[in-house]
Amino acid sequence: MMQFETLRISEPRPHVAVVQMHRPEVANALNTQMGRDLVRCFEEVALDPGDLRCIVLTGAGERAFCAGGDLRERKGMTDEAWLRQHVIFERMARAIIDCPVPIIGAVNGAAYGGGCEIAAACDFLYAADTARFALTEVTLGIMPGAGGTQTLARAVGERRAKELILTGRPFGAAEAAAWGLVNAVLPAADLMAAALAAAGEIAGNAPIAVRQAKQSIHRGSQLSLRDGLAFEIEAYNRMVPTEDRREGVLAFNEKRAPVFRGR
Repeated sequence: MMQFETLRISEPRPHVAVVQMHRPEVANALNTQMGRDLVRCFEEVALDPGDLRCIVLTGAGERAFCAGGDLRERKGMTDEAWLRQHVIFERMARAIIDCPVPIIGAVNGAAYGGGCEIAAACDFLYAADTARFALTEVTLGIMPGAGGTQTLARAVGERRAKELILTGRPFGAAEAAAWGLVNAVLPAADLMAAALAAAGEIAGNAPIAVRQAKQSIHRGSQLSLRDGLAFEIEAYNRMVPTEDRREGVLAFNEKRAPVFRGR
């Protein structure tokens, strides 16, 4: 199992990993080291998923998912140092978005600034009813730069994204769900159980099929319908010669649960 300074990794059930951002003393604020750890974590999964089939990404404690960039670390940074750090955060966002293994965000508390961007980079989100979201960067003289202007707009629409980003206004879990950013809102005590249940359902499906479907949805949403359909068929055809495809059909006909091996 991978080891990180600012992350805690656990495997609570077969084929499922929980990645917990772990700086609870500062509301899991995103510093340079956490950025590096998230890059390495998700890039290593992309290079070699092994038997991993789903990831749940969450924060330590009940207070925050991730409170955003660590402004104490940034105090007094030179322009050059700021830009060097931001390259890490840019790469972090791409590593999360491009991870072939599905990522469920379990937003257990505040997801502000970069924390909201990390959440929006996940494939889908469950949130505690106490969770709060905001992209507050314009109130600090900057703007979202770890995918926020792109991922939020794709989730809630351009006009809503403009309202939220240009005002920096916080919003709650119920609003996030009504607008399409969050899939389900749950009591805080039930959040991880629900996220792990969904992860277990995903992990029980054929992993090649799941990864190809994830990629087809994500890539296809950025293409014309005709090009998206062509991409879908390319993804589909990759599964035809797999053992999992044969096992799925055989198990159905034998009236038993399939045993998928990712081959």
